[in-house]
Amino acid sequence: MAPSPRNRIIRRLSTATAVLALTGGALAAGPAASAKTNPITHPDQDHMGSGLAARSSNPGSVTPMVSGLPGLDVASYQGNVNWSSVKANGATFAYTKATEGTSYQNPYFAQQYNGAYNVGLIRGAYHFATPNTSSGAAQADYFAAHGGGWSADHHTLPGALDIEYNPYGATCYGLSQASMRSWIHAFLNEYHARTGRWAVIYSTLDWWTSCTGNTDSTFAANDPFWIAKYSSSAGSLPAGYGAYTFWQYASSGTFPGDQDVFNGSQARLLALADNT
Repeated sequence: MAPSPRNRIIRRLSTATAVLALTGGALAAGPAASAKTNPITHPDQDHMGSGLAARSSNPGSVTPMVSGLPGLDVASYQGNVNWSSVKANGATFAYTKATEGTSYQNPYFAQQYNGAYNVGLIRGAYHFATPNTSSGAAQADYFAAHGGGWSADHHTLPGALDIEYNPYGATCYGLSQASMRSWIHAFLNEYHARTGRWAVIYSTLDWWTSCTGNTDSTFAANDPFWIAKYSSSAGSLPAGYGAYTFWQYASSGTFPGDQDVFNGSQARLLALADNT
């Protein structure tokens, strides 16, 4: 005998309840669902420029055609850094990877971050974004709570958002350009709410154009841009930016990790650290 209309409705409700139970109540496809198919499996290999280096024919040592202040960025791949040597070789600032997603912390963070400070470098921390695993606000909270905070000590730069090529799959993490812009805004706004500072944005023009559409110039109002391009020239910048604040120009060179330059004087670098 065919089930009555009332019984068919009950069965459908029961099936929906079972699905909700299996998915933890999340029926919509979003960051939580994507995390199951895009787990963070090799965070020790993910760092500023790891995607760019894989796409560059010559990511190694390059001589930049600028006169800014030299610096570097490091992650767990560099291990314990000899900061006295880095200082002696002329570095003025250093950024250290602190976190990735909402589950990874760089095991060498304390040695790298505090070590830079102890030899007199102006230091900062950065977060490697995985927009398909959790919300921008959640990742900003995690970053701020695990090394990405800011203190008015004359030696701490605002945290940086490393938003670049997906090391686990689709270049733009499966997000539309509009969704990616929203994700970035959510991260920046939450980080500002937590620390009182607007984060530096690190990316390549290629990724930024492909994944955000390069149409939202409002980022330039608050957030300094850190352009990544392995060349003697930084090239064009995203919409709204008349100048870069940092430039990552090579993946190896004088210092451990990636080679960077600050676009300004020591006084301007100190002003960025002091939020003046």
